[in-house]
Amino acid sequence: MSTSTWDRMLACVEAALARKASDLVVLPMTEYSSVADYFIICSARSDTQAQAIADAVEHRLRDDGVRPISIEGREHGQWILVDYGDVVLHVFFTPVRAFYDLERLWAHVPRLELPEPYQSQVRAQKTGTEND
Repeated sequence: MSTSTWDRMLACVEAALARKASDLVVLPMTEYSSVADYFIICSARSDTQAQAIADAVEHRLRDDGVRPISIEGREHGQWILVDYGDVVLHVFFTPVRAFYDLERLWAHVPRLELPEPYQSQVRAQKTGTEND
């Protein structure tokens, strides 16, 4: 089954948020890099949670018949990169994300305003008002 780049990006966001990924941002990269159309960056409170987020994303996209080109860093769970070619997910253990600061590297790229209900979920987890 073929899915659009937009649908793959939203599926990644949905699965990551379902596993309580925090500080999730989506960078639309088409005008800034040939590496991918979207970078998704999110944080986890532990290496175990980072691994769970990456696993959830992989399983969600596998349900759509999409497999990653590669997955790096899963063993240690500090920075897991799940590469779907046009969509690249970065899952960071929170202190590691602060150290590498990808957002600073890509500061000139505007953050994508996600469609609902995803944008509300991202806002809620930033303010600590998410429903468990």
